[in-house]
Amino acid sequence: MPTANEIRQQFIDFFCSKHGHTFVPSSPVVPWDDPTLMFANAGMNQFKDVFLGTGTRPYKRAANTQKCIRAGGKHNDLDDVGKDTYHHTFFEMLGNWSFGDYFKREAIRWAWELLTDVWKIDKSRLHVTVFEGDPANGIPRDDEAAGFWESEAGVPKSHIHYGNKKDNFWEMGETGPCGPCTEIHIDLTPDKSGAKLVNAGSPLVMEIWNLVFIQFNRNADQSLTPLPAQHVDTGMGFERVTAVLQGKSSNYDTDVFTPLFTAIRDVTKALPYGGDLNDLQDVAYRVIGDHIRTLTFSIADGAVPSNEKRGYVLRSILRRAVRYGWQQFGMTQPFLHQLVPAVVENFGGAFPELKRDPARVRAVLLDEETSFLRTLSSGLTMFRVAKWRALAATLAAQSGCRVESFRVHSYISAALKGSGRIGGPVADSESKTLVSSNQLEDECAFKLVDSSGLSKEQIHKVNDREFATLRQSCLTEPIIDAKTAFDLHTEQGIFIDITEQMAAEARILVDRAGYDKLFAEFKETSAQGRKKLVVTAVKGELPTTDDDAKYALAAIAGKVVGFVKDNAVIATGSIGPGESVGLLVDRTNFYGEQGGQVGDTGLIRTDTGADFEVEDTQRLGSAILHIGTLSQGRLAVGDTVTLSPTLTRRLDVQRNHTATHLLNLALRDTLGHHVEQKGSLVDDGKTRFDFSHDKALTNDDIRQLEHHVNRSVLEDQPVSAVTMPLGEAKKLPGVRAVFGEKYPDPVRVVLIGPDKVEAASVDDSIEFCGGTHVERTGSIGPFRIISQEAVAKGVRRLTAVTGRAALTDLQDRAVAVDTLAARFQCAASDVLPRVEALHEELARLREQIRKNAVADLAGAVDKLIAESDGKLVAGIIPAAGADANRAQVDRIRSKLGECVVVFGWDDNGKPGLLVGVTDTYVKAGLHAGKIVGAAAALVDGKGGGNPTLAQAGGKNSAKLKEAVEHATRLAREKMS
Repeated sequence: MPTANEIRQQFIDFFCSKHGHTFVPSSPVVPWDDPTLMFANAGMNQFKDVFLGTGTRPYKRAANTQKCIRAGGKHNDLDDVGKDTYHHTFFEMLGNWSFGDYFKREAIRWAWELLTDVWKIDKSRLHVTVFEGDPANGIPRDDEAAGFWESEAGVPKSHIHYGNKKDNFWEMGETGPCGPCTEIHIDLTPDKSGAKLVNAGSPLVMEIWNLVFIQFNRNADQSLTPLPAQHVDTGMGFERVTAVLQGKSSNYDTDVFTPLFTAIRDVTKALPYGGDLNDLQDVAYRVIGDHIRTLTFSIADGAVPSNEKRGYVLRSILRRAVRYGWQQFGMTQPFLHQLVPAVVENFGGAFPELKRDPARVRAVLLDEETSFLRTLSSGLTMFRVAKWRALAATLAAQSGCRVESFRVHSYISAALKGSGRIGGPVADSESKTLVSSNQLEDECAFKLVDSSGLSKEQIHKVNDREFATLRQSCLTEPIIDAKTAFDLHTEQGIFIDITEQMAAEARILVDRAGYDKLFAEFKETSAQGRKKLVVTAVKGELPTTDDDAKYALAAIAGKVVGFVKDNAVIATGSIGPGESVGLLVDRTNFYGEQGGQVGDTGLIRTDTGADFEVEDTQRLGSAILHIGTLSQGRLAVGDTVTLSPTLTRRLDVQRNHTATHLLNLALRDTLGHHVEQKGSLVDDGKTRFDFSHDKALTNDDIRQLEHHVNRSVLEDQPVSAVTMPLGEAKKLPGVRAVFGEKYPDPVRVVLIGPDKVEAASVDDSIEFCGGTHVERTGSIGPFRIISQEAVAKGVRRLTAVTGRAALTDLQDRAVAVDTLAARFQCAASDVLPRVEALHEELARLREQIRKNAVADLAGAVDKLIAESDGKLVAGIIPAAGADANRAQVDRIRSKLGECVVVFGWDDNGKPGLLVGVTDTYVKAGLHAGKIVGAAAALVDGKGGGNPTLAQAGGKNSAKLKEAVEHATRLAREKMS
C-alpha cells in the first residue's frame, strides 16, 4: 500500500518525468497578490492571469500539488468538517495544466493511464461525466470528450454520463474564460451498482478528478466565442485519492491524518480515534486534525488570526478546535500549538516553507489560545444556561406538558431562577428543595441535588444526557435567544458559528436573524463611537499616568483607574463591548502623541478576556489617554490589565523618528547653517519635515541628503538618550531645538554617534527630544526622500520613508526603469536619454499639430464668415486651443467691424464655447458672459466673462450643437 507521500510524488513524477511538465511549487495558501480571494482554493489560482490572457509563463505544461483552504466566502466547507469522512478546510489539490499546448485527447488519455495503469484502480469502478450542453445559452454538448473517453480510454458507454451546467461546465466569472469539464468518479458500492449515484452527492460514488477544458470566452452579452488558445486545468483531491489507493472508507483513516491523531492523543491523553461519525470525541479528532493543518499552513504563509476578513475566519477555526479540545478532551490549557511539530514533520518534505519558522507559528497559536481560554469557561457556562432555558421555555409552552423533576447543576438553576447570568441568586444545594423559575411557567420545576463527589465535567455529562432525553419531548424546536448569542460573541469571544455548532449538537436552534440584527447595530454604534470620540476640554480631574516604560518594547501590567467619556472623567464602573472611551491606567508603555510623533496603537487586555483596542494615544497634561474601543468582554475600574503597543508600528515610527534627526543634520550640512526646523510629523508610514529655506531643492541636493543619511545608517551609529539640566544641555556643541518650543528642565537629549555627552561635537546629531528611537542607526534601513513642496514663504517640506516603505519605493522605481528598458530595448542606464529624446520629439509633433490646427481653424472660420450675414458669425470650429480661438474672434472683428461671434468646439469629448460681442451690440444690451453662461448649461458646464468676451467649458459634447444654436438664438434676439 503506497504512503500518502509516495502517492503525491507518483502524481508529480508521472506528469513531470514522463510527460514533459514543469513542476511549479504551490503558491502560498494566502493569495497576497489577488484581492478577490480570501484563500487559495484551487490549483489554478496562481495561473489565473494566463487564463485571462494578461500573463505568460516560460513553460507550456505544469504540474504540482497546491495548498488550498475552503473556509469562508463562496467555497466554504467549515461547517461540514468532522461530521463526515471527506470534508476538510485545508486540502491539497493535485493538478496538471496545459497553456495552449495539449487538449482533451491527451488530458483524458493520461488521466486514465495514471489511474488504471500506474495506480491500478479497477477500471470497472470508474465512471466519467461530460457536459450535456445548454442550447438555451448556445453551449454545445461535449461529444468530443465523450468520444475520447471511448477511443483513448476504452470507457464503455454505460459508464459515460452527461451532466448539467452546474456539474460539468466551469466559468471563472460572469465573463471571461470558460469551458466544459469532465469528471472521473469512483464507485465504492460493494456490488459496483453505483451508476445511478453519479453526481448525486453520495459518499459511495465520489468524484476524484476534474478535467476542465477552457475553450470559450464568455462575452458581456453572454454569448460564447472560441478562445485563440485552449487550455487544460485539472484538479484531484489528494486526501480523497489517497483514501481510495489505501483502501480506506474515510480520508481521516489514511496516513495523511493518522500521525496527527497520534499527536492529538499524546497531547490530550484521550482514548484512541475510533472513526465513529456520531461520537463527539471522534468528531473532535477530525475537527482538530483538520483545523491544525489549516492554521499551521496559513500562519506559515503569513496570515494571522484577527477580527477582520481572513483573520476572522482563522480565529473562528482556532476557537472551534479549542472548544472541542475543552469539551471533549478536557484541555483547559493551550494545546494546539503543541501539534505544530507533527504538521511540520508530516508535510514539511512536500512543503519546505513549513520548516522556515515553526516557532513563530507556535507562538501565534499559543497567544490566540491563551486569549480565548480566558473566557471559554464562562462562555460555555452561559451557553449551558441558555440551552436549558430554551428547553424549559419550549416545554412550558406546550399545552398539557409537565417537566418532570430532573438534576441540574446548581449554577444553572441559579441562573434560571435569577437573571440568566452567572452570579445571580444561588439556591442552597444542600436543601434539595424545589426551585421554581420566576421567568418560566409554574409547571416547570427544577430539583437541586447535592453534587458532592462529582466533577464539573461529570455533572455536565449527566445534564447533557438528561437534556437529550427531555429534548425528545419537545414538539417544536427550542431556540437560544438572539441577545444570548450576541453576548456570547461580544463578551465571551464565542463566535456565532460556534454557538450554532454547539446548538446543533444539542439539537436546538439559535435566533440567527435576531443576532444578525443586534450585531449590525453593534457595529454601527461602534463605528459611530470611533468617529465621535474626540477628547477636548475634559471635565473632572485627570489622574497622573506613569509613562516611564514608554521607551521599552515589552508588555507591562497596569491597573485601570478610570475612563474619559463625553469629555468627562469617570472613576467608577465599567464599560461593555462596543463602547469607545479614553482609557486611564495608572502606568503605561504607550507613547502619547507629543513633539511631532504620533501616539501608539495596540491592545490592552485582562486575564478575564476583555480586549480594549487602542486606536490612538494622547497626552493631556500629566495624564495619558488610551483612546479606543472595547471589542469584547467587560472592563472595570480596578481591573489589572496587560498593555501591549503594536510592535511593528512602533518600530516603524522609531525608524522614521531617528531618520528625522539624521535628516535635520544632513540639511544643515548640505544647505547651510541657516536651516532651522519649523515642524515635523513622524508616524509609521513616513517622516515629514518642515524647514527654513528660500528655494526648491535640486535633484543634486536631494541626492546629497539621501547619501548623508544613508551613510549614517550604514555606519550603524549608536543612538542614546540622556536627561540633564536644561541650562547645561543648551551648551552642548551643535545641539538642535525647535525655535519657540518650551522644553522641560531637566530635558531629554538624544545623541546619534557619540556614546556619551562629553564626546559630542558640532558634527553629530544632538537634539532635545522626548520621542522613541532605534538603538542603532543600522535598524533604520534604506532612507528615501519621496517629495518636496513649499508650505509657506521661506519654508520647505520634505517627505521621506525608511525601512520597508523605502525598499518598496526603490523596488517600484526599479521595476518602472526595467519595464521602460525592456520596451525601449536598451540598457537601464540609457532609459533617461531615450525618454528625453522622446520628450523632444513629442514637443516637436505637438507644435506641428498646433500649426496644422490653426491653419484648419482659419479655413473653417473663413467658411463661417462667408455663410454669415456679416453681423453674426456662428458655428462649430476645430479645437485648436483657447489662444487660437480668441485670435479668430479678433480677426473677425477686424474684418467685419461691429458683429457678434459664437463658437463651439469639441476637444476630445470636452465641449467648449466662446462668445465675442463688439461695443455697439454691448450698448444694445448684449452681454457675452450671460449668453455663454446660458448656453453652457446645455453641455453640463459653466463659464462666464465680461460683456465683450466670454468662454465656457462643459462635460456633454453630445449637446454642443444645441448649445451653439441656443447662444446664436439669444444673440439674434437682442440684435433685432
